Amino acid sequence: MKRIVLIFTLTLMVLTASVAMAKDWGKVRIGVEGAYPPFSYVTPGGELAGFDIDIAKALGKAMGAEVTLVPQDWDGIIPALLAKKYDAIIASMSVTEERKKKVAFTNKYYQTPAKFIVKKGAIGDFSREAIKGKNIGVQRATIHDKYLTDNYGKEVSIKRYGSQDEAYLDLTAGRVDMLLADSVALSDGFLKKPEGKDYQFIGPDLNDPKWFGDGAGIAIRKEDTDLVEKFNNAIDQIRSDGTYKTIQDKYFDFNVYGE
Repeated sequence: MKRIVLIFTLTLMVLTASVAMAKDWGKVRIGVEGAYPPFSYVTPGGELAGFDIDIAKALGKAMGAEVTLVPQDWDGIIPALLAKKYDAIIASMSVTEERKKKVAFTNKYYQTPAKFIVKKGAIGDFSREAIKGKNIGVQRATIHDKYLTDNYGKEVSIKRYGSQDEAYLDLTAGRVDMLLADSVALSDGFLKKPEGKDYQFIGPDLNDPKWFGDGAGIAIRKEDTDLVEKFNNAIDQIRSDGTYKTIQDKYFDFNVYGE
């Protein structure tokens, strides 16, 4: 009899602990960068805005969750997630095998290629020989940094930046010859602005999964598998009900989701 009571008590303790640990995710804190237009940026009035920001809010609504946006510098964005400063990252983070060692990811919510930009007339046809010895800027600890380091690290001088805006400033100041980043970020964040009028894309679209992953996904702590599922369901919902397209069309005149 005592053995049965003991087993029942232990089972009850396990079930109680499981319930206590379960989260209803009625409130979700989302880490964002705020320095990567048009995906995320801070308006002159101090408000967070951009594609990532609108997607974060739409996903929260689809999940029935109250969303709090937490700005975070890119360099520390995964460590802050692991330290539980927030519950998820929506910051144009590409899903790569290296990052999957540290965090879990949802399905993608967009996918666009990377490209180089350079001052018009500075380089003719793009080739390895043509960019040899050039100073190339890239945002630190990104997939673009990894690609540039692995493929051209011995032939070019790489300058790394904490934000894309810093890289743009050094390009216009002549401190770097070229930049490598997401093509949409480069187009909307620089080339379409007055300061970018003398610059252009050069070279092919870069989208090899080995470096550029499987699109941008939402990073979540590995133990929070239920939150991954909630976000995946919410991505499907906003894709099917037209919300995603409404947000996309606000920022882009083409399909950013990819195939």
